[in-house]
Amino acid sequence: MSDSGKQIVVAVTGASGAIYTLRLVQTLLCAGCQLHVVISNAAKQVFQEELGVTPPQHDQGASGWLSMFQQIQQQSDVAWNFREAGTVDAGQLGSLRQYGLADFRASAASGSARIAGMVVCPCSMGTLSSIACGASSNLIHRAADVQLKERRPLILVPRETPLGLIQLENMVRLSQAGATILPAMPGFYHGPQGMGDLVDFIVARICDHLDVPHQLSRRWGQSTSDVSGPDAT
Repeated sequence: MSDSGKQIVVAVTGASGAIYTLRLVQTLLCAGCQLHVVISNAAKQVFQEELGVTPPQHDQGASGWLSMFQQIQQQSDVAWNFREAGTVDAGQLGSLRQYGLADFRASAASGSARIAGMVVCPCSMGTLSSIACGASSNLIHRAADVQLKERRPLILVPRETPLGLIQLENMVRLSQAGATILPAMPGFYHGPQGMGDLVDFIVARICDHLDVPHQLSRRWGQSTSDVSGPDAT
């Protein structure tokens, strides 16, 4: 990877919400970020079930993920109508490296790596529990543990309902430890025109907490003319 661009870990687990992952990765790449991606086995099953696709192989890089996003937009039965995420100029496009769950040689497994932030999207309750107790049994858990101990941003995007006492207590524990709990609960005040706008509401909030600029969703008090229109592609 080049030395330019913010380094961000994107971990994907087996909760519902694969489309959040796809849109987040596309948005971060368009913002010029350097991504370290880790996918659990359960997440691969969710991708197949919800989107009818298999996540790209390790050697496909950013192009594999961007191609998959375009495929979903063009071939899905759902009219997502996503807005433009930003520039996709070759000189400004970010980079992506994908790691296996057991690859503890990844830079994200050590606090010496200058990782600007990590997001687990979506975050299963099993992963939430493992991070809360410091299990570090795979790269996702370890990378999250590193973010907490180094006092760096860790954003967890749970998608579960209803929530039981154990799950709520795990969220409280993680919040107290420094994580941001950002449930996949889209708002409606921005006047969504389709499914893509609901997805973008959550992705926009994730980007805000990663300090990554975007124009995905209208903010409270912002006029609609200040937000880019639907992507023609």
